[in-house]
Amino acid sequence: MQQYPEQKDNRKVIYGILIGALVLTWAYIFYDKSKNEEEKQQLTAQVNQVDSARLEILEEFNLATIKIDSLTNNSIELQGSLADKNAAIQQLKSEIRSILSKKNATSAELEQAKALIAELNGKVNDLFAELEQVKAENKALTASNEQLNQEKTTLTSQKAELEDNLNTTKSEKKKLEDKVDIASTLKATNINIAAINIKNSGKEVSTTSAKRADMFLVSFIVDENRVTPSGSKDLYVCITGPDGKLYTEGGSFSTREEGQKSYTNQVTINYETGKQMPVSFNWKKNDKYQAGDYKIEIYNNGFKIGEGTRTLKKGGIF
Repeated sequence: MQQYPEQKDNRKVIYGILIGALVLTWAYIFYDKSKNEEEKQQLTAQVNQVDSARLEILEEFNLATIKIDSLTNNSIELQGSLADKNAAIQQLKSEIRSILSKKNATSAELEQAKALIAELNGKVNDLFAELEQVKAENKALTASNEQLNQEKTTLTSQKAELEDNLNTTKSEKKKLEDKVDIASTLKATNINIAAINIKNSGKEVSTTSAKRADMFLVSFIVDENRVTPSGSKDLYVCITGPDGKLYTEGGSFSTREEGQKSYTNQVTINYETGKQMPVSFNWKKNDKYQAGDYKIEIYNNGFKIGEGTRTLKKGGIF
């Protein structure tokens, strides 16, 4: 009978190997689980830290936003450099909001947002400081304007009072000037109208006959007047015939009561203040004289200053 060699039992070795492998597997699983747990905790801590930083930054941003929004309620209209600064602030605000709106914003991005918020706060504070200065200046200007308005009101009142006084003064001056003007009017007295007959020899003799009258010799005295200034004065003589017709060559002058009036003759004298002055002139008709009354009126400064009458008869020696 053939004998076979006795086989070794390897099961124990195999079992040992399997058990060792199982232990190592569980050890690895436990280690991996522990490591994952640690990483998870670290990640959670990082997330919590990021969320905390985000919340802190968001809170700072909200506070800055509240200050910025109050600018829109400011009574001062932003113009010029203020408007430029406000535009820069709005731009920074937009950049910060863009970063904070990211769900997975990195720490670097949050740090950038934090830096931008610090810059934003600086700009906002500068703008508010400048606005306060503008408010103070506007308040000073308002006070100054109120004072100016009060002064203007006072000056307007004073001006009105001065104008009233001036108008009163002008009115009184006008009245005085009118009185002086009237007082300076000359006066004619001793008015004499003589009808003159011119002989063939050239001799002039007085007559009362219309048939023999060749011309009138008008004479009168200009009385002294201490108001009338010395100088050239115009006298206007109006002669009206028996038929009521005014003899004139077309000239006229302005009267105070009768308007424009035609005159027969204009006499210009060189008057001296405060002295009497004799005046005379000849007047000749173009046709024959009629019998009746001839009225002579003398005017100066628009007023009638004297009047006389000469009656011519139809016939007679003289």
